Amino acid sequence: MEIGKGVIIVGFFLIFMGILIYTFGDKVGFLGNLFGDFKYESKGIKIFFPITSMLIISIISSILINLIIKIFK
Repeated sequence: MEIGKGVIIVGFFLIFMGILIYTFGDKVGFLGNLFGDFKYESKGIKIFFPITSMLIISIISSILINLIIKIFK
């Protein structure tokens, strides 16, 4: 039963994040262009490591997941 509850919570979180990205995706254009996001381009190679953006998204999603778990527990 606990696994099912966790899957439902994760599903709601993914739906919520999808709605946010769909609604406000054009307003967060700074993601991917922050200090610490590594970009390299040459003739036939493009390399992109959005390290800082990934950290910010990870921190925000961790906070939201913990809040949702505390609310529904």
